Amino acid sequence: MVDTPTTAPGADTGAQKRPALASLVMLWRFARHYPGRIAGALVALIVSSAATLGIPSGFRLVIDRGFAGGGDISRWFQYLLLIVIILALASAMRFYFVSWLGERVVADIRSATQANLLRQAPRFFEENRPSEIASRMTADTAIVEQVVGSTVSVALRNLVTGLGGLIYLFALAPKLAALLLLGIPLILLVLISLGRRVRALSRASQDRLADVGTVTAEVLGAMKIVQAFGQQRREADRFDATVENGFATARGRIRLRAIMTGVVIALIFGSITAVMWQGALDVAAGKLSGGSIAAFVLTGGLVAGAFGSLSESWGDLLRGAGAASRLEELMSATPDILPPVAPIAIPAASDGARLTFESVHFHYPTRPDQRALNGVTLDVAPGETVAVVGPSGAGKSTLIQLALRFYDPESGTVRLNGVALPDADPAALRGMMAMVPQDSVIFAASARDNLRYGRWDASEDQIWDAARAANAESFLRALPQGLDTFMGEGGARLSGGQRQRLSIARALLRDAPLLLLDEATSALDAESERLVQDALARLMQGRTTIVIAHRLATVRAADRIIVLDEGRIVEQGNHATLVAQGGLYARLASLQFQDAAPA
Repeated sequence: MVDTPTTAPGADTGAQKRPALASLVMLWRFARHYPGRIAGALVALIVSSAATLGIPSGFRLVIDRGFAGGGDISRWFQYLLLIVIILALASAMRFYFVSWLGERVVADIRSATQANLLRQAPRFFEENRPSEIASRMTADTAIVEQVVGSTVSVALRNLVTGLGGLIYLFALAPKLAALLLLGIPLILLVLISLGRRVRALSRASQDRLADVGTVTAEVLGAMKIVQAFGQQRREADRFDATVENGFATARGRIRLRAIMTGVVIALIFGSITAVMWQGALDVAAGKLSGGSIAAFVLTGGLVAGAFGSLSESWGDLLRGAGAASRLEELMSATPDILPPVAPIAIPAASDGARLTFESVHFHYPTRPDQRALNGVTLDVAPGETVAVVGPSGAGKSTLIQLALRFYDPESGTVRLNGVALPDADPAALRGMMAMVPQDSVIFAASARDNLRYGRWDASEDQIWDAARAANAESFLRALPQGLDTFMGEGGARLSGGQRQRLSIARALLRDAPLLLLDEATSALDAESERLVQDALARLMQGRTTIVIAHRLATVRAADRIIVLDEGRIVEQGNHATLVAQGGLYARLASLQFQDAAPA
């Protein structure tokens, strides 16, 4: 395990150069699909703000016409009560509409992001940590939900209330309102100057939170190794350092927001206090009525609170913009592997598939200095079983990666039934293949769903036939709920050999013309391996098979054995021929078969 990097892969280093809230435009693209809800929220917002501003007017009428005017005071209190009821109803409607929009927009963003992630080639996930991506899909979307479902609404409400309050203040006392406006340019200057720094720190804080998730997932996923090597203390210290790094970043963001909030509130309420002072002098001089100054004080308090809250909302909006920009990176990522504009259909063959490699050279993107394949030319005939062996790192699994078009070669061509892979639709190409990977992948679902993953419409009989052929029937029938038994995360309810046999059954059920086995029997005991090999021997009839194996006992019956070393084909032939040649295969065989020493 390595220490967590301090900068998340894929970070937009130039994000701070964009306008502060530019990333929130992405949220609007999703929200605008629900115009009815937006309209309802805006109407409720305007009504609630108007009702809020109506309360000071109500008190003015109570004082000037009820108390001082000697009229029916109950009438004006009834008017005030009506305003309160309207305010309550409008606030409830606003809360419902904006909360609904927040949940809906976040759900749509998550779906769109996941859909784009599923289009990405493996290279994307080599350069971007899956745990960091998961953090964006959870923590960042939670922030976005808060912004859409609360912050935007609160900010708009405060803005409408503040502007409406200013208009009312001018109607009540123009001179006092003009004095109040003198402090606004200074307040805006503080918001803009400190806001840029808050946004940068907000994004950095989210990156550090992603680092915490990465370390947590890594350590929990390798807990047996951690404990077996006695590294609990080191991992605890590494986690503590990551947490402290995140706290330090969050502390800087909180400090800056606190300063911004304090300065803005001091400026706003300082201005209000000075204006109220002048207003009191005007009342004493008989220039204002008691009701008017009471309404001005109440409205001034509402305006001050509205603009004061805007500083906090501004900070939340900046934090949301940082989260939105991280999600936008995932949604806008362009896949390396795309279908052509006019894909060529791959012709079907009754006796399997022909797979050819023509002078293929390839480096993995994350290992540019190490050549994985170096001029490989290979023709796998329909119905042929080809085994690929060689030392670790020789390029064996790379053949399967290129056959599935998870990557494109730097030079040379890979063809399936005569069609160059870039000319075909990747989905159609992969639909003609079934794969059993070296590391069994079992989803947190039922055994039935894991088995039919590559053929969702498979019948019960077909599922059991595949399970029987892969020697998986006995343990599947012994499960508490049979095929409906939940497998647990990563197939936690199964042993390593059982997971591998389940993967083999899944590939067999797919019934594709090209079968790719990457160390498919590596986790089986001797008896299970023999049973599975017997089943595979029958099922390989009529289809092309490529078998990657370190254990040479699994490849002796292959039609042809390809020996790779440092990305090149150095030998090929059947088992007996290669042993007789005394080359690399013979040396590998001598380590595994006491009776297979070179002649």
